[in-house]
Amino acid sequence: MRFLFLFLSLSFISYADDFVEKVSLKSDLWGAGRIENINLYNENFAPFFVNWQSNHYFSMLAIIALLAVITAFVIHYLIIGPKTFSHDGKKILAFKSIERLVHLAAAISWIILVPTGLILMFGDTFGGGFFVRFCKNLHGIATIIFAISLLPMFCFWLKRMLPAIYDIKWFMIVGGYLSKNKKPVPAGKFNAGQKAWFWVATAGGAVMICTGAAMFFLDFDLGVATFFGLSQVEILRLSAIIHNILGAVCATFLMVHIYMAVFAIKGSIHSMITGFKEEEEVFLLHHFWYKELLQKGKIQKSEFENKYLA
Repeated sequence: MRFLFLFLSLSFISYADDFVEKVSLKSDLWGAGRIENINLYNENFAPFFVNWQSNHYFSMLAIIALLAVITAFVIHYLIIGPKTFSHDGKKILAFKSIERLVHLAAAISWIILVPTGLILMFGDTFGGGFFVRFCKNLHGIATIIFAISLLPMFCFWLKRMLPAIYDIKWFMIVGGYLSKNKKPVPAGKFNAGQKAWFWVATAGGAVMICTGAAMFFLDFDLGVATFFGLSQVEILRLSAIIHNILGAVCATFLMVHIYMAVFAIKGSIHSMITGFKEEEEVFLLHHFWYKELLQKGKIQKSEFENKYLA
């Protein structure tokens, strides 16, 4: 079975690489046939695109955002420290197997997309060539994996990710993460930060797929340019602007998500492996979901009520 999986994986990568090469050749022909439009510098998005692209503003925006977030994480970890919860008590089922599988596919794709995307931004720094081309192909394959996981992930969690009044209070206290004290915070099954990440990953991810496709499949217009009254070159420039800026936002949110799941809340990532959350974590960090489960009779009254609400 292991050898069959390896064979299928290598076959898929080989086929994808072949496909990418053919499309790239076709796109080169498209570009050569319309190179005269590149000189229309003063039209629509051209000045902004050329200025930001030639001065590496897009890539610097991404790097500055990531460095700022990493710095904030280090300061938070050293001063506030992670939140720890008992792992000896009851477990509460949070995610079904199919949810964890889809999340795994999306997680793998994002872990590939972000670094390969940054490498493509700094393609000239890496000297182009095989390495950058390999990252471009890997970026395309990861996009397909994410696109497959996008719709089911959106459907699974849409209802839980809709805004609620208590989300405002969560933002006002930053989820309690700026305090060492443990007390119930206003959050449902997903807190306001997770909801923000969900919409960036799904809605923003869908936009990233569309703009990425516009840049990748240069010769497939599908009437989009005509509909908006733009040339294909202008659609390409606009797609690059949106893709690069939104990419920096997505990369930043991914770093926050990883930090929260791995470092800020000890053991939190286990819920996406086993499907279960610790009772104390649910009671404190997802207090409204705890009360919902209690009201529906799905769990019994927690012993932590006496500890934290007395």
